[in-house]
Amino acid sequence: MICYLVFSLLLGILGTLGVPESDEIKSLPGLRKQPNFKQYSGYFNVAGNKHLHYWFVESQNDPSGSPVVLWLNGGPGCSSLDGLLTEHGPFLIQDDGISLEYNPYSWNMIANVLYLESPAGVGFSYSDDKKYTTNDTEVSMNNYLALKEFFKAFPEYSKNEFFLTGESYGGIYIPTLAERVMEDASINLQGIAVGNGLSSYELNDNSLVYFAYYHGLIGTRLWTNLQTHCCKDGKCDFYNNPDTSCTADVSEVQIIVYNSGLNIYNLYAPCAGGIGERFSIDDGQLVIRDLGNSFIHHEKSLLRNQKLKGMASLYKRVRLDPPCTNSTPSTMYLNNPFVRKALHISPSALPWVICSAEVNLNYNRLYMDVKKQYLKLLGALKYRVLVYNGDVDMACNFLGDEWFVESLQQEVQVKRRTWKYFTGESQQVGGFVKEFSNLAFLTIKGSGHMVPTDKPVAAFAMFTRFIKRQPY
Repeated sequence: MICYLVFSLLLGILGTLGVPESDEIKSLPGLRKQPNFKQYSGYFNVAGNKHLHYWFVESQNDPSGSPVVLWLNGGPGCSSLDGLLTEHGPFLIQDDGISLEYNPYSWNMIANVLYLESPAGVGFSYSDDKKYTTNDTEVSMNNYLALKEFFKAFPEYSKNEFFLTGESYGGIYIPTLAERVMEDASINLQGIAVGNGLSSYELNDNSLVYFAYYHGLIGTRLWTNLQTHCCKDGKCDFYNNPDTSCTADVSEVQIIVYNSGLNIYNLYAPCAGGIGERFSIDDGQLVIRDLGNSFIHHEKSLLRNQKLKGMASLYKRVRLDPPCTNSTPSTMYLNNPFVRKALHISPSALPWVICSAEVNLNYNRLYMDVKKQYLKLLGALKYRVLVYNGDVDMACNFLGDEWFVESLQQEVQVKRRTWKYFTGESQQVGGFVKEFSNLAFLTIKGSGHMVPTDKPVAAFAMFTRFIKRQPY
């Protein structure tokens, strides 16, 4: 009887801990010294045949008392490991593609961070049937199912404060996932934070033309034509205007923004790898440098997307590279067989690439904006919401997200003002912030699309204040 009680007690303890020992990363290649916090890498099995890869890093300061934060990169089709290795993870990949250096502004300084590669077909995530056509609704459901699997595997974190965060197409992923999570009382959701998010195709397109003009990219002739052909009674429609003259003018804007060699993710940064075409042929493979999130209703964009799908079917290999970014170090590192072994990567997983062309080209975009999801979150009166933007990004520009936040018509609590942070030597202006009831819109001065990469100190200050309910 005593032996049975002891055995039952041990089972109870193991069941409470629930940590998948086989997923723990014992030794990570590339580090001069292994971390003093625990980290795990493995798979959450969802929807019968899909296996979503995760990498979970525990907080460096009191994991049991720290919040849990989910991070999703966007695309659609891009890997969240890019966020870990180049933005706000505990270690950052170096140019040699072999070594890692510790990040003093890692978000796991104050939080347990879960990086999820989603949907299946992205990064090391895969599906048994190798079919990767999906859509916004299916992705939000599978992400929710993955979260349920996470809390089963790590039940000790089930009562911790929980936040959903993401970037870029995460502007769609995060609020649609939040809509599901807020209905689940077993998950202690506290809020969401979206960085340079795609919140509304219409507002993103319309604002991008203004952004381009006021940043000196559009000359007087083109601006005058745009005003003449695309605007009426003080309102401009660059998004879905039937006027063929307007369409021609917007095509010129597209060429300037996308094809003139500018870095769409950071207007004032150089273009990694130099100026390249939006798609090209490299060693027998089709290389696409366009995620297809802007001007999707434009006739040329529709024709281009049809052309790309047709071209993709002719090539055995298709690579999707975000323009003006250098993913070579991350790609080298994550495809190192010793790294794959340390991360417990399935032999069924494909070689890691930053973005999946197959997922992106076959992705069905169901939500043209996420206003309903935001209003549902804000209407609950208990979740805090942060929308933040680097102010020199053109992929998802700050003005479009500012217009989106204003369209939610929430009560203003703090008028638009500067926010500041300490660099260690002095206080600096981080950008601007406007606060509403349970909602803040914040810009990061001089940052592009990947805020923690461009402005790590400011990004960490912003993240800390959001997580800890401190004033911006």
